[in-house]
Amino acid sequence: MAEEQCLFCSIVAGDIPADIVFESDTAIAFRDINPQAPTHVIIIPRKHVATINDLETGDEGIVGSLFSAAKEIAAEEELSEAGYRTVMNCNKAAGQSVFHIHLHLLGGRLFAWPPG
Repeated sequence: MAEEQCLFCSIVAGDIPADIVFESDTAIAFRDINPQAPTHVIIIPRKHVATINDLETGDEGIVGSLFSAAKEIAAEEELSEAGYRTVMNCNKAAGQSVFHIHLHLLGGRLFAWPPG
């Protein structure tokens, strides 16, 4: 999918509204419209990268910024002590439905293992 057709790129550009809970120079986070837990936030890089397989040398900082954002959002949502889950899917068989890498932050309930 081209960047100009990417749902998450449209959110970054401000063309599609979202319930934004975090912004930095490299990442933006918003509440999932189909939450799978009481807290379900999607954290995306501002740079379009379709899948984990498309990461390039030098993108380590971008991915790291997603996890730094998750830590900050989890603290703000009072999830840090009880715990939370982060998930990043790669490609359709793993459940990726928007082809712009993103980190799911889920919390506020117990999670089973294995996840399913």
